[in-house]
Amino acid sequence: MSGDGSQPSDTMAERSEDPTWKHEILLNANRWLVTAGFMLFVFVGLLLVSELSPVSLQSLMGEKDPVGTLFQALVTALITGVTLVVTINSLVLSQELGAVEDQRERLDGALEFRTDVESSIDAPISPPEPASFVQAIIAASEERANDFRGAVSDSRDEELKERVDDFVDNLTTHADSIRDDLEDAQFGTYSVVKAALDYNYSWKIFRARRIKNSHVDSFDEEAEEAYDELLESLKLFGLAREHFKTLYFQWELINLSRAMMYVAVPALVVTMSMLLFFDVDVVTGSVLGIDTIVWVVAVTATIAVTPFLLLIAFVLRIATMAKRTLAIGPFILRDSSRGEEIDWE
Repeated sequence: MSGDGSQPSDTMAERSEDPTWKHEILLNANRWLVTAGFMLFVFVGLLLVSELSPVSLQSLMGEKDPVGTLFQALVTALITGVTLVVTINSLVLSQELGAVEDQRERLDGALEFRTDVESSIDAPISPPEPASFVQAIIAASEERANDFRGAVSDSRDEELKERVDDFVDNLTTHADSIRDDLEDAQFGTYSVVKAALDYNYSWKIFRARRIKNSHVDSFDEEAEEAYDELLESLKLFGLAREHFKTLYFQWELINLSRAMMYVAVPALVVTMSMLLFFDVDVVTGSVLGIDTIVWVVAVTATIAVTPFLLLIAFVLRIATMAKRTLAIGPFILRDSSRGEEIDWE
């Protein structure tokens, strides 16, 4: 084994083969803005279809009642959607419920993990705030990487020193960038998780292990100890990232539930009003060359499907994050811009 392959890009967006606009919609964009974009797409789409249709909505209303049929189905869908929200809330809350023994086990596990982190970052107490906590682990990995470089600096293996220098330079540069991103990040927003996802710890573990396996005969006791401490700090980061990612998923599902409650009630009022009080004979004329009835139906139908569009916007981010972080450790489950093929020989 001689080469390590090229260093992946420093952000998840750059490592992905998806176009930038798609990555922004799936992950970075505000979920309410994404929902508004979907609403605009539905609204414009309905208007466009009405113009392209060979039969006008006004003439269809004389033969049958497509508007009544549509809004009857939407009422059913809205009520079903609210039921789904209650189910989601129940699933999220069920993770927080349990007997005292279960709660004690959770607490002991959390305290044990914090103790391990405190040992790695050489601090008596680890930060309680997620962004600072992740910053501390990244800073520890950066410090351990420099210790690793110092431990092999006197080695006679020039190739080892060169590979370690390159590895440490990449790690410290990336770590500094991520720590800056976390400086003002607040948990509950996507910024904390985004920065954690950008720090590709799994690739760093992979490269460190390749270096050791290729030059194991050149490792003395000091280098071995520095390597183990570096690997431990990267493992702890991986565990912390998965933990905060899980908490963020729960946070987002709760936000989704509340948001859907907020928009479901007005959407239900609009939908029921169209069934109870809408009279096609009263709506006449046209606006901008489009029948007024089409404008009314397009607006009210768009409002009626808003809860569904909001659900799509939130689930798109959660599902994308879950797919891109399925594996823990040095595994690559999808195409990425990692660069050149690795020479295994």
